[in-house]
Amino acid sequence: MTDIAGKAKETTGKVTGNDDLKREGQVDQAVDKVKETAEKVTDKVKDVLKKD
Repeated sequence: MTDIAGKAKETTGKVTGNDDLKREGQVDQAVDKVKETAEKVTDKVKDVLKKD
């Protein structure tokens, strides 16, 4: 799932009054951000380990 899909779900939920869909979209966006951060940290660790 991408951040864009999460935003689409959130917006659809807002427009239709579907709070569950809105929250699902918000959760999808948060999960995407956590994954991106984890990937960045992993890359940084790999870079540090390669320098030694």
